[in-house]
Amino acid sequence: MAAIPFNRARADQKPLKVFILAGQSNMQGHAQVRTFEAIGMDPETAPMLKEMQHADGTPRVCTKVWISSIGSSEEEKTGLLTAGFGAEQRGPKIGPEFTFGLYLEKLLDEPVLIIKTAWGGKSLHTDFRPPSAGPYQFNEAQLETFRKQGKDIAAIKAEKTQATGLYYRLMMDHVKKVLADIGRVVPGHDAKQGYELAGFVWFQGWNDMVDSGTYPKRDQPGGYDQYSTVMADFIRDVRKDLSSPGLPFVIGVIGVGGPVKDYGPEQQRYAGIHQNIRLAMAAPASLPEFNGNVAAVLTENFWDQKLTALVARDSTIKQQVKKLLSEGKIQRAEEQKTLEKLRSEGFTASEREMLDKGISNLEFHYLGSAKILGQIGKAFAETLAGMQKK
Repeated sequence: MAAIPFNRARADQKPLKVFILAGQSNMQGHAQVRTFEAIGMDPETAPMLKEMQHADGTPRVCTKVWISSIGSSEEEKTGLLTAGFGAEQRGPKIGPEFTFGLYLEKLLDEPVLIIKTAWGGKSLHTDFRPPSAGPYQFNEAQLETFRKQGKDIAAIKAEKTQATGLYYRLMMDHVKKVLADIGRVVPGHDAKQGYELAGFVWFQGWNDMVDSGTYPKRDQPGGYDQYSTVMADFIRDVRKDLSSPGLPFVIGVIGVGGPVKDYGPEQQRYAGIHQNIRLAMAAPASLPEFNGNVAAVLTENFWDQKLTALVARDSTIKQQVKKLLSEGKIQRAEEQKTLEKLRSEGFTASEREMLDKGISNLEFHYLGSAKILGQIGKAFAETLAGMQKK
């Protein structure tokens, strides 16, 4: 598709609004486009599907939202926003950026540029560590473990120093590169019209959550306090490095599994850890200095409990088949046929359709569900648009 040029500046036209999206794999986005159909199966989300695709089922292409994305693919991807700017592997996929841009276009009715920098498997404590947080400090328990393992502690510290803040710098370098030549991404943009840094969205957390070395008391209240401290430093440093002291900031609080209060028996062993990291992620939004310009969006609110229940039932059926196979009651050649038979007995037609069409990835990637990630992107947009109006 040919690029649609940015309208030449008029006296009454506002500057191009620029939004930055950053984080790890869930900011990349692992929801395959084929999961769009499941959005329309739920009356509550069906209206969102109409915003996401045309009447013929093809994904919408924005007319006033452009994007530059790195980290989700091997090379930078640019163009008018549409589906396909999620993680590249086994795509096309979306992340939060798709509905984020769609709803900003609708809510603001102004030209928008999204700069997305997201890499899978990255931490805040090391990879995105901001300059003012200082060097990463190994705690005594970590050092003792290294000693017992006979490792070269000096070498480990040197390696950590080299890794610390690398992705913060890559993020910042790309943002500045795009802003220095907006016309490269937004054809026809008039430099005289300028741009406005209008918002930043952070969506990360998994790698910090599972790091028991950095957070040895993560199962206890306050166990992730260090995350809160570094997150606050991150916000301050981003604003300083972009010369935007009041830049509106949204923290997408990790919510895989849904609200902890709704966890079933099999999830209870994770409940304390999950709740602790969520509280720590949201905490900076409550600091007086960030009042009104930093918000926490609880992504747990968009988790699909019905879909999770179907996945759990399907997992039980798969375990049954494996047991039959291990006991010699069926042969390898019969495995798939047996699985399909048990599924047909265990699910209604509509449940099977939802299971087949609603999921494209694992739980820690929000099931690869466009229904979940679509709602998350929409919430990010609505939150920042509300800040814009204020």
